[in-house]
Amino acid sequence: MTIVWLLAFLITFGVLAYHQASLSVWALGLGLFLLLFSALGHTAMPVWGASWLLFLVLFFPLLYTPWRRRYLAKPILAFYQNSMPVMSRTEREALNAGTVSWEGDLFSGRPDWNKLLALPLPQLSQEEKDYLDGTVETLCSMIDDWELTHQRGDLSPVIWDFLKKEGFFGLLIPKEYGGKGFSNYACSQVQIKVQACSVSAGTTVSVPNSLGPAELLLHYGTPEQKSYYLPRLACGEEVPCFALTSPNAGSDATAMTDWGVVCKAMHEGQTVLGIRLNWNKRYITLAPVATVIGLAFKLFDPDHLLGDKEDIGITCALIPRHTPGVQVGRRHMPLSARFQNGPTQGKDVFIPLDWIIGGPAMAGHGWRMLMECLAGGRAVSLPAVTTGGAKAAVFASGAYGRIRKQFKQAIVRFEGVSETLARMAGNLYTMDSARLFTLGSLDRGEKPAVASAIIKYHITERARSIGNDAMDIHGGKGIILGPKNYLGRSYEAIPIAITVEGANILTRNMIIFGQGAIRCHPYVFAEYEAARLKDEKKALVAFDKAIFAHLGFTLSNLVRTFFLGLTSGRLVPAPNSRLKAYFQQATRFCSAFALLSDLSMMVYGGGLKRKESVSARLGDILSQLYLLSSILNRYHQDGSPAEDLPLVHWTAKTCLYEIQQRFEELLHNFPWKSLAFVLRLLIFPFGKHFAKPPVRLGSQITSLFIAPTETRKRLTSGLFTAPCDLNPYYQLEVALLKTIQAEPIEKIIRKAAYEGEVKGYHFQEQAQMAFDKGIITLEQYDIFKQADEARQAIIAVDDFSPEELVRA
Repeated sequence: MTIVWLLAFLITFGVLAYHQASLSVWALGLGLFLLLFSALGHTAMPVWGASWLLFLVLFFPLLYTPWRRRYLAKPILAFYQNSMPVMSRTEREALNAGTVSWEGDLFSGRPDWNKLLALPLPQLSQEEKDYLDGTVETLCSMIDDWELTHQRGDLSPVIWDFLKKEGFFGLLIPKEYGGKGFSNYACSQVQIKVQACSVSAGTTVSVPNSLGPAELLLHYGTPEQKSYYLPRLACGEEVPCFALTSPNAGSDATAMTDWGVVCKAMHEGQTVLGIRLNWNKRYITLAPVATVIGLAFKLFDPDHLLGDKEDIGITCALIPRHTPGVQVGRRHMPLSARFQNGPTQGKDVFIPLDWIIGGPAMAGHGWRMLMECLAGGRAVSLPAVTTGGAKAAVFASGAYGRIRKQFKQAIVRFEGVSETLARMAGNLYTMDSARLFTLGSLDRGEKPAVASAIIKYHITERARSIGNDAMDIHGGKGIILGPKNYLGRSYEAIPIAITVEGANILTRNMIIFGQGAIRCHPYVFAEYEAARLKDEKKALVAFDKAIFAHLGFTLSNLVRTFFLGLTSGRLVPAPNSRLKAYFQQATRFCSAFALLSDLSMMVYGGGLKRKESVSARLGDILSQLYLLSSILNRYHQDGSPAEDLPLVHWTAKTCLYEIQQRFEELLHNFPWKSLAFVLRLLIFPFGKHFAKPPVRLGSQITSLFIAPTETRKRLTSGLFTAPCDLNPYYQLEVALLKTIQAEPIEKIIRKAAYEGEVKGYHFQEQAQMAFDKGIITLEQYDIFKQADEARQAIIAVDDFSPEELVRA
C-alpha cells in the first residue's frame, strides 16, 4: 500500500507540474490527495498527520500573498537586482526592439502546432506578379554580369535609368508617396530574381529597400520629411545610402566616434539652431552615388541649448550630398562585386535641427530607431539575396550534374556527387522555408527581432555551404571566370552576406539567444522590467507574480522533459499527418530547451552574457526548432505534396540531429557535472538515437533535381529562366532536356560499342558509325548531336588574350 500511495502521489505531482498548475490548483490538488490518503490510507496517524503539517507549512505561506512577498519575493528580488548584469541604454533599446512571434511559442516549451499550421505563407497580388513577370524579367534580360564586373565596374547608364524609372528603389514605399507599395514578400521575390542574375545588380536593388532613409522616414519621419523625400526616393531622383559603420565601430556600432555638437550657425542666410558634424564612415553601399546620406552619430549639447542633458545619444539625420563639408565619391571594392560601396566623411558640416529624422524630438533616439527597423528589415534583403544565389546554384548543379559526363556516365551518378547535390537541395529547402515563414510574419505586421537574427545567420551559412558544394560539383567549370561562368561571382560574394547587418559570429554567439532569452522567455523579461522599477511596491508586486510563475514554469519543464524523454514524445498531441513524429520530437526538445535555458541562467547568472560558447549553442537549439517549424509549416501550406517528402524528411532529421548534438555539447561542458549527469538522464534517458539522414534519402532527393520535376520547379521558383542569349539558366534547362532525351540513344550506342558493332576513338565517332550502320535512326542521331552540342556549350570555359584581361 505504501508503494501504491507513493505512486499515486508521484502521478498527482507529475500531472500538476506537467500542466504548470497555479499555486491555488497545486494546493487544491495535493489537498484532495491528502484527504483521500487520510481517509483510505492504511498508515499510522503520525504519518498522515506529518503529511498535513508539511502541506500547511509549505502552502499557507505561499498562498498568503503578503507573507510570500515579504519573506520570499523581497529577498529574491534584492538578490536579483544585485546580481543581474549591467545593461547599457543601447542594449536595452536593442532588447526592446521588434516583436515576438513563433519563437516565443518555442520558448514556452509547449508549442501549439495547430496554430503553426494555421499561419499562412505570403502570397503575391496580381500587380506584384505582373511586375515580376514583366518589369523584373526585362531588367534581368538587360544584365551582362561579366561586362558589369570585369569591364565597366558598374551598372550601365541604361540599367541605372531603368531601375529609377521602373520604381526599383521604391518597392516598399507606399503608393501615396509614389512608390510601389509592395509587400515584403514581393520585395524579396524581386531581389531573388535579380540577385541570381548579378550580385552587383541585386545588391543595388536591395539596399534602398532595406534598412535606410526610406524605412526610417516611413516609421519616424515628420510629415514634411515624408512629403519631400519619399516621392523623390521612389522615383530615383534621390539615391539614398545609410552610414553607420566607422573604422573603430563595426559590430559594436555604439562605439562610433562620429559626433555632432548642438550650436547656432548660418544656414541659407539665417542664424539657426543646428548641429556641427564630423564623421568618418566606411563600407557604405551606394555612398559613392548617393544624393542623400542617412547618418548615425553621437549628439552632444555642451551649452544645453536643447535641455539639461549634455550627452543626448545616438541620432539619425538626412544630409544632402551637396552640403558643404560632405565628402563622397571614392569606392571600396567588396571582393569581385561591383555594386557602389565606399567611404564618406564629413568635416565641420552644419545642418539644421529639422534635418534629424523625425525632427528635434527624435534627437537621441537613433539607436532605438535603427534596432526597430533592423528587427524586420534584416529578414528581407539578406535572406532574399542569399536564397536567390542558392536557388541558382541548386538549379545549375542539378542540371550540370546530369549534363556533365566522366567515366562514361553523368557525374551525378557517383554517390559523392549525389550526396553533395542532396545536401544542397536540403539546405535550400530549409532556407526557403524559413524565409517564407518569416516574411509571412512581417506581412502580418510583426517585427520579429529574434527570428530575423535566426534566419540571417542560418540562411547565409547555408548559402555558404551551398556555394562550396556547387563549386565542388562544377570543378574547373566553376573556377574559370568569364562570360560562361555562372557561379564564380556569386561564390566570391558569399562572405559579404556573412559579414553585413551583424557579423555571423556575433549573431550566433551573442544575439540569437542573448536577445531570445529575454524577449521570448515567458517570464525573464517581466522579471527584468520589474527589477528596474523605481517604485519598490510596484516592483515587488510585479516581481512576485513573475518569479513564482517562472518557478512553476521550470518545474513543469523538468517533469515534461523527463516524461517526454521516457515516452520519446509519442504521447504528445500533434497534427495527425505523416509528419506527426517530427511535431512530437520538436515538443520534447522545446521542453528540454526551456529547462536547460533556465538552469543555464541559474548556474551562470549574469556571467551567461560572457559565456558565448554556451549562449551560441542554446541559440543553435532555438534556431533549429524555428527552422524545423518553418519546414513543417511550408510542407503543409504547399498542400503536403507526396513528392516533396524526401526533402522534408531529410531536413527534419537534420534539424533533430543538430539539436541533439548541441544538447550534448552543452552538457559535456556544463560546469556542474552532477547536474549535467542528471540532465542527460532527463533529456536522453535511453541515449542519443538521432542520426544524420540516410544515404538512400539523399538519393531520392537527387533524383528530384536532375530532371524537370514539380519539386525542383517549386524549390527553384523565382529564377529568371526565360529565353535570352545572356541567360545561363535557360541554356542549362535546354541542355538538360536534350540530355535526358538523348540518354536512351546513348545507351544503344554504348551497347553497340561494347559488342564490337561500332568503333571509334571517341563517342562522337561511335555515334556516327552507329548511324551509318542503321543501329540508330536519323532522328535519333539528330537528338544525340543536339544534346552533345548543348553539352559542349555548357561545359565550355573562357580564355582570353592578355590584353582582354586588362580592364578598360
